[in-house]
Amino acid sequence: MIVRAKAPLRIGLAGGGTDVSPYSDKYGGFILNVTLDMFAYATIQTRDDDKICFEAQDIEQTYTQNIHDELLVEDELILHKAIYKRVIQDFNNGEPIGLDIITFSDAPPGSGLGSSSTMVVAILAAFRELLKLPLGEYDLAHLAYEIEREDCKLSGGKQDQYAATFGGFNFMEFYQDRVLVNPLRIRNDIQNELESQIILYFTGLSRDSGKIIDDQIKASTKTDSDKSLEALHMVKQSAFEMKECLLRNDIKGMSRVLKASWLAKKSTSSSISNSYIEEVASMAIENGAKSLKLSGAGGGGFMMLFVDPVDKQPLIKKLKQTSGQVHNFQFTNFGVKAWTVHNT
Repeated sequence: MIVRAKAPLRIGLAGGGTDVSPYSDKYGGFILNVTLDMFAYATIQTRDDDKICFEAQDIEQTYTQNIHDELLVEDELILHKAIYKRVIQDFNNGEPIGLDIITFSDAPPGSGLGSSSTMVVAILAAFRELLKLPLGEYDLAHLAYEIEREDCKLSGGKQDQYAATFGGFNFMEFYQDRVLVNPLRIRNDIQNELESQIILYFTGLSRDSGKIIDDQIKASTKTDSDKSLEALHMVKQSAFEMKECLLRNDIKGMSRVLKASWLAKKSTSSSISNSYIEEVASMAIENGAKSLKLSGAGGGGFMMLFVDPVDKQPLIKKLKQTSGQVHNFQFTNFGVKAWTVHNT
């Protein structure tokens, strides 16, 4: 039997970092994000022998072992191992199944588009299809979060798992004991204009978000007068302002909010920006960009730039002279999808 799934990657428009515990537990986190037509893909095919084989084609890693040997959640392909182990334990009475899990992502790890969490959601959705698991959207996203943060001990927030599962424009609320996803209905003309004003640029630097997230965790535990905690509060407030601008079709306002929130975000950790990013940012502003920010934790990955559509092509030309790459994209209004392959 063969099943496949694909889950969309996302860009954070505002509020990024406030979904990370303990900040979200203590103060509540709020994030506005939207999914893109870039995806994480998973195929699961059952085998008729006693082997499991995991293959991540984008990073060229494979792992094979006998299903009766203990599967250790460590080293390469840790997410694939952890998902398999959790699904077998929780949903198959601990009875192992021989199968292949083959994955591919349109974005590299450390891209700032939530690629790792999106991959977890895609693999889980494929398992849901394969084993007909009783998982709703919130269940699937929460399980993906638990596998990544608890089983694999990887630091990070919660937005990526929910963005990949639900898809589209969402205003998300994060509390200690619950998450609320508020889907936003954005008119097509607003979506089209927003797309026309955004450039998505890969800096060429993949980064480990762990250090930045650890800095933000430290900031969350500081006193209220601490500058880094104040900055996180400002980042959170920007999510409300950005949502209001988006719903009112005030794209100039969105650009202004982005500018202010990027400055605030940089105050939460010294690792968020670096000399190369600042160099590209200065060049972009000199060539028509109105505002910009890095997607995800920062430190590298994808940069989102707001620019007047008439200045867009000249700016893209300049960006193509750097070591990074400009990526074409469109917003998507759907979350993870999975299906069974029927042999014809």
